[in-house]
Amino acid sequence: MNDQAVKRTPHVNFETPQLLRYRKLRAIKDKLAQVSIGMGGVSVIVAITLIFFYLLYEVMPLFQPAHMSQAAEYSIPVGERGADANTVYMAMEEQAEKAVRVTDVGEVIFFNVKDGSVVSSQMLPVPDGVKVTSFSEASTGSHLVIAGLSDGTAIVFKHRYKMTFPNDVRVITPVIEYPYGEEPIVLDESGRAIKNSVLRDSESAMFVVGLNDQNELFSTYFSKEEDFLSGDITLEASDVAMPNLNGDVVDMQVGPDLRWLYLATSKGKLDVYDLVDHDNPVLNSRVDLTEGKHQITSLELLLGGISVLAADSSGNVSQWFMVRDDSNEFSLEKVRTFTHSDASITGIAPEHRRKGFVVSDEEGHISIFNSTAHRVLIDEKVTDGVVNHITIAPRANFLMFENAKGQLVLWKVENEHPEVSWQALWEQVWYEGYQEPDYIWQSSAANNDFEPKYSLMPLAFGTLKAAFYAMLIATPLAICGALYTAYFMAPRLRRKVKPAIELMEALPTVILGFLAGLFFAPFMEVHLPGIFSWLLITPISIVVFGYVWANLPESIRHKIPEGWDPLLLVPWVALVSWFCFEISPVIELWFFDGDMRNWLTNDLGIDFDQRNALVVGAAMGFAVIPTIFSITEDAIFSVPKHLSYGSLALGATPWQTMVRVVLPTASPGIFSAVMIGMGRAVGETMIVLMATGNTPIMDVNIFEGMRTLSANIAVEMPESEVGGSHYRILFLAAFVLFLFTFVVNTIAEYVRQRLRNKYSVI
Repeated sequence: MNDQAVKRTPHVNFETPQLLRYRKLRAIKDKLAQVSIGMGGVSVIVAITLIFFYLLYEVMPLFQPAHMSQAAEYSIPVGERGADANTVYMAMEEQAEKAVRVTDVGEVIFFNVKDGSVVSSQMLPVPDGVKVTSFSEASTGSHLVIAGLSDGTAIVFKHRYKMTFPNDVRVITPVIEYPYGEEPIVLDESGRAIKNSVLRDSESAMFVVGLNDQNELFSTYFSKEEDFLSGDITLEASDVAMPNLNGDVVDMQVGPDLRWLYLATSKGKLDVYDLVDHDNPVLNSRVDLTEGKHQITSLELLLGGISVLAADSSGNVSQWFMVRDDSNEFSLEKVRTFTHSDASITGIAPEHRRKGFVVSDEEGHISIFNSTAHRVLIDEKVTDGVVNHITIAPRANFLMFENAKGQLVLWKVENEHPEVSWQALWEQVWYEGYQEPDYIWQSSAANNDFEPKYSLMPLAFGTLKAAFYAMLIATPLAICGALYTAYFMAPRLRRKVKPAIELMEALPTVILGFLAGLFFAPFMEVHLPGIFSWLLITPISIVVFGYVWANLPESIRHKIPEGWDPLLLVPWVALVSWFCFEISPVIELWFFDGDMRNWLTNDLGIDFDQRNALVVGAAMGFAVIPTIFSITEDAIFSVPKHLSYGSLALGATPWQTMVRVVLPTASPGIFSAVMIGMGRAVGETMIVLMATGNTPIMDVNIFEGMRTLSANIAVEMPESEVGGSHYRILFLAAFVLFLFTFVVNTIAEYVRQRLRNKYSVI
């Protein structure tokens, strides 16, 4: 019987040509899928690696060390008066092709920087037998200078460089101009030599201060009046009272606002006089720079004239500026100290466009510093013996000095990004005009003497702040919604709700930012009590609604299919929201005197900006919810059903099953969802760009705005100079954002694997 049954069994041939072709085609498809998927994965890794190395390529020049090399050395250019005249002043023009040398006999010699050949020479209107005894520039790079003479007078002139292009060849022609006439200005009527002179020039006034060899100060204030038709400027002189000096003054400076007079004495003290009242100068501050151990050798104003640099015979340079306290009083504060060498400093040359300066000493050393970054960029021995009359080109790419052998030496400088240091990027810096060190991002301003502030701390803080408030709102809503949708909701309803929420992710973030900035932010400001009432009342009302619904008669509850109950919450939440915003004016009138914003600011001291972190948290949370919801819902729904069925069969309630079985099993997926959501929040650009005040401040206040790394890149990258420090620091911000995301994702993957290994045995 069995043998007959076996014989009647139909024979199946698995080696037919059709099946063989099918298996061969399927093998080819499997191989193609395997190769394409592998290539896709490798392509993603390669793309990320290329992004990493491109960002690194743009950032690395920031950290390359500065260096310089000797370009030329030649004899000092000599004019018609011969080689006996001593140098009192040197400077280079913009292109570092032409330079000027002024001698103590009043001869102005223009020469070629490359080889020292004389272009032209001209005499200043100096009387016979009178010599130039002092020399100074009105401001760094202005080329307007004052020459104090041995007869108690001073000459103001300007050296200019006219640029023409005959036959497409650049020709620079140096000239001397006298914007206020060739007539010398009388400073000391007794005719004593002016050993130090200072000139400050503005649109409305000119201020001249002279110091004679008897340590007597003289000054004249000139008001400017410009002729409307001819454009000629007429000076109207008035005297300014000067303080009586007790010690020997080594050097002096006057601030560009014509208010502060800085006097350095031979005893190492720095006195600051307030000249706001021209008839009564007041001693504001007196500081001992060297504690009586050394002498001050040079006093210079940093670019902009806010900071004064004091060099001493011990080789140190200290930076000082006036600080206004809370009572509106000024005092001189020491900001930082720069150590050059052990030799006495012979000169300081501030850079023309950056907060840097060059220092030389009597043993042939030259150092280049940057004040904001507090960096020693270059420290090199350039000659044997003393370095005199050091000057730096306007573009800070060349420097020139006179050595002890009577020769001029030209050095080429490579110093592209002096503003960058670890302290400038990540630590508190005491910027000019601030009461104390702080974290500040301010990359540009309208004036040329601006001090760039490149602290990344406010941007990193703003990034984390925006992500924190977004995740604070999005995470509980998304996870709880995913729990209910995947585990409790009716299958038919789930098939409608899940795609609808996932569709929210396709909404452009620029639309969310637009709505948040132009609608939600002003709406929140007007209905601030209603917002907080809604946040407080809505969860309570949902719990109350659930309790009431659970206690209704079964005849009523069974009219709603099981799992469709959440639809009843939609009109209920809408009604509660309407109620909260309707009672908002009443709450504001009863508890906050009709204005909750003023109550926060005046009574609690909490600043309030219309576009703040709460607005960003709500808008960006709305954008992040679909990401977290979708991944979490899939993770929970993918938990094997036999686990939950077994738990229920053993007597556990649905909530116990959810908490003790489903959640631990789905925890790797939930954790991944949260991490991906946080990555989305950290990298978000348009919402934080449009819905915040976009102010780079460090304040945890939820009613204050912020600026994030991504938004800062979007705002400032189009305006930055390609290859400049600002441009590369923006790439550094992108690199920091990239590394942050990479580190967070790496940690998230590690934790996810640990969770998977831990709960895989359930």
